[in-house]
Amino acid sequence: MSISDFSNVHFGIVRFPGSNCDNDALYATSYNLGAQSQFLWHKDSTIPDGIDVIVLPGGFSYGDYLRSGAIARFSPLMKAVVDFAYNGGYVIGICNGFQILTEAGLLPGALGRNSHQLFRCRTVTMRVENTDTAFTSAYSHKQVLSIPIAHGDGNYYADAETIASLEANRQVVLRYVNSNGEEDDASNPNGSINNIAGIINERGNVFGMMPHPERVCDALVGGTDGLGIFQSLANTVMATHVA
Repeated sequence: MSISDFSNVHFGIVRFPGSNCDNDALYATSYNLGAQSQFLWHKDSTIPDGIDVIVLPGGFSYGDYLRSGAIARFSPLMKAVVDFAYNGGYVIGICNGFQILTEAGLLPGALGRNSHQLFRCRTVTMRVENTDTAFTSAYSHKQVLSIPIAHGDGNYYADAETIASLEANRQVVLRYVNSNGEEDDASNPNGSINNIAGIINERGNVFGMMPHPERVCDALVGGTDGLGIFQSLANTVMATHVA
């Protein structure tokens, strides 16, 4: 996967108490991708000028007290993140970040306890269902990716009407599959409805996924399947800058 010059693309990585994938996200977007990245503190009330993409990283914000993402949603910075998204800014939530996005109402549905009631930390395979997004354009349609998960509350669910709408509008962007690219119960690590691994909002600028792309952006640590997520965003931002 070739990488362009993304030095003019700026990522902001939000740090909550309990975040533990923030450094990984910073490394993936700066060192691996070649973009500009900086941490954003959860107690700040504004987002610095020039940020193109906000990343809500994985971890256990506020110790997952009450439920995953429930308290982080009320952090001072999250109001600015919501405004950023409503104004068309790109926001990606990874694992705990996905949970925070649903708690904040930026994505529909919710993430519940894994159906087997166990924490899962392993590599899974998923299929790219939609490449016409700012987050997946660097991949090919139906491409199968190997990306690790690490969660106890990754069971995506929503009411039947919401699920039908997500499917009809191609908002289901990633889906758990086996190594042959086929959906089955065995490939679903948490019981998510329809094997859903990642969804996007209707506007196309907010994306949540449970697997950790930032952990597979460097061949030295086992693969680069996750790099396409950040490359897609950088390509989109660069095109916006040119326009």
